Order: sequence, then C-alpha cells, then structure tokens
Amino acid sequence: MSATRTAVPPSPSSLARDRARRGTRLAAGLVLYAASIALLVHPQLGSMPWDVLNQGVARTAGWSFGTATVVISLVVLLCWVPLRQRPGVGTLANVVVIGALVDPFLTLAALLPDPLPLAARAAMVVAGIGANAVATALYVGARLGPGPRDGLMTGLVARTGGSVRLVRGAIEVVVVAAGWALGGTVGLGTLAYALAIGPLVHVLLPRLTVRAER
Repeated sequence: MSATRTAVPPSPSSLARDRARRGTRLAAGLVLYAASIALLVHPQLGSMPWDVLNQGVARTAGWSFGTATVVISLVVLLCWVPLRQRPGVGTLANVVVIGALVDPFLTLAALLPDPLPLAARAAMVVAGIGANAVATALYVGARLGPGPRDGLMTGLVARTGGSVRLVRGAIEVVVVAAGWALGGTVGLGTLAYALAIGPLVHVLLPRLTVRAER
C-alpha cells in the first residue's frame, strides 16, 4: 500500500515572504499604472476607455483628473454591492494609490516641451500602453483583489453569463461614449490601447503572477 501524503502547511517565514512579494508587486504595479495613465493622457491622442470618462467628468465638474478618478472608482465600487463582489486590499489600494499619484505624474508630463512633435507623442502612447500592460499584470498577479473596474466586469460576467470579451467591450463602449460626450479625448491612442492591451496582458500575466508559497 502506498503511503498517504499529508499536506504540510506553509511556515510563518514562507507566509511572510509571500505577503512581502505580493505587496511589492501590488505597489509597483499601481505606481506604474498611474504613470502609464499620464503617458497616455498627456499626448492628447486618445486615452484609455475609463480615462476618457475620467477626463470628461473632470472637465465638466472642474475637478482634477485624480479627483475624478477616485470619485468614479468609488461609484464603480458601489456597483459591486448588487453583484455581490468582495473587495480586497488590492482593490482599495488601487483607488487610493492611483488616485493620489496620477495628478503628480500629469504635472511632471506637463513639464515636457509644448508642443511635442507628433512622433514624440506617438512614442508616449506606445510607452504608456506597454507600461499599462506590465502594471496590470503586476497588480493582478499580486492576487490581492481586483481593481474596481475589473471587479465590475467579472461581477457582470458572473451574473449575466456573458463572455468576458462581450461584457468588457460593452462596458468600455458605454464609458467611452459617456466620456466623449463630456469632453474626454478619444483618438487613435484609445483604439491602439483597446487592440493591444488584451494580448499584452495575456502574455505578461503568467510571468508576473506571484505563486503561492508551499
């Protein structure tokens, strides 16, 4: 008869290492995410779908971009309640860190020469998309809770039975249309982001996900 293997629980030191790795990935991802927003917003060639809405709300309400980002994130979190989604540490950190850092990053971007050549603006968009993909893989891979918008998407998928692609696409069409109507910037950068971010995160996420300690 073969001996039955008994699972050995992780040691306290292993759990501490796991928490540290997750926290580091989460923090790095959120800081990089805020920087990627500035790289995409500043060139005015089209922002990420949710940032089109953030821009529109900021301009309409007279708020800073960061304030609009936080307010919309909190509204999205309220939408989690009927969907029975549970926030994690990463969810709350997403709201606080990105909301706090995006305005300073935009201020830094405003120090660049004005006007920037089109080639430089396009390079910023490409860099912003790449940075956003790495940032997304880092904070999602930390496994400490989805961002508000990711949780809205997964909650709607669970409740409606629709595909991730269909639900995410529908949400982004709605927020882009609303943001554009309020004065947000839609352009080639928006389209490039929509086409590139999925494949990039698909490649990066397995490589940047923190594996559980055993």
